[in-house]
Amino acid sequence: MIINGKEENIATPITVAELIESKGLRADRVAVELNGEIVPRTQRAQTQLKGTDTLEIVTFVQGG
Repeated sequence: MIINGKEENIATPITVAELIESKGLRADRVAVELNGEIVPRTQRAQTQLKGTDTLEIVTFVQGG
């Protein structure tokens, strides 16, 4: 699986929500693109990932 441009070995099956949690990210502070399409927050727990998927996970950082 490619995550943010880097190949990673992730045990599947896993959902987008589980992957976000396993990486220690806050679900309310990230946007996820799966194979070129945005995954809505409401669909993350139901969206299964495969080893051939490409993900971009963008973390929102609050600045000042």
